[in-house]
Amino acid sequence: MDRQTFRAAAIAMVLSVCTVPAGAQFGGLKLGDLAKRAGISVPSLRKEPISTSLPDARWGDPTQDGFVPPLPRRELTELQRTANGGFILQAGYYRFHDQSYCLHAGTHGPGGGDGYLYAPPLGAAKDAVITIVRNSVHHPDIDQHVIQALLWAILSRAKLENLSDEQRSAAAQLLSPRQLAGLNRSVLDMLSAGPIADNLPREIRAMMQAEADLRQMLTTPGTSFGELERVAVLAGIAPVGPGSITVPGGRWSHHPDGYWIRYLPNSYSNTVVEIWAPEGSPGIGKEYDPATHVAVPGNTARQRLIQSGRAYASP
Repeated sequence: MDRQTFRAAAIAMVLSVCTVPAGAQFGGLKLGDLAKRAGISVPSLRKEPISTSLPDARWGDPTQDGFVPPLPRRELTELQRTANGGFILQAGYYRFHDQSYCLHAGTHGPGGGDGYLYAPPLGAAKDAVITIVRNSVHHPDIDQHVIQALLWAILSRAKLENLSDEQRSAAAQLLSPRQLAGLNRSVLDMLSAGPIADNLPREIRAMMQAEADLRQMLTTPGTSFGELERVAVLAGIAPVGPGSITVPGGRWSHHPDGYWIRYLPNSYSNTVVEIWAPEGSPGIGKEYDPATHVAVPGNTARQRLIQSGRAYASP
């Protein structure tokens, strides 16, 4: 097995590892009971850092397929901005070319005519991910690649203290001290050592240590963004993933706040977002907060893309 294939397989194992159910029995005790004895809870053992998936994208509106609003399209940046880096919507048809971020490493990027639907961020690390993307608007000096690498580190459950100086600096600027502490000592870490680990069977402890060792690969000094990207963003023709549905490119989602939105990704790193808020619609006056929007593909073999309030500028 060559080095690149080994890295891809190793990281795929980290990102797809099955978590241990809280009801699992270890030595006559449930994992939940062991956690309680240690004074911690274990909800994150049942959750991915970001769990948003196709069943969560419930707002696709096929009745609007092919619809183009009968108004001149304006730039979203003409609207009032919010502290979250969002926009206060007014009636009209808007466009925003943003910096987007991959939330599903080890899958294929956009392409092949597959459409994307709106869903909210969900999962154990959603607060940290939303905060990073929101606060990135106020830190234009932090390169998009650094932010993406930081998100990949969170998704793979890597320890922040083991990241590069540049990534740790970005984390310190984009996250609160409480969030930093929470990410540096996850429940998985507590299971690897301490009172819970002492009560786990040797095989379970060995499995968790192997996962920890694999996560360390993501924090190896000198690893370039290009190397991370080649592992996280698969090349070639995407297969049709399990549970996929047919979603044509450009399908509108009817956001629960009362406006229509669609996502037209150019790549995982940049997406054209279009918003339609008709006169009199309940969406007028609401905030469009990009960091709370995950564009979910109809093909589950492709990447979920969180949006941001940072405009994309071609290199």
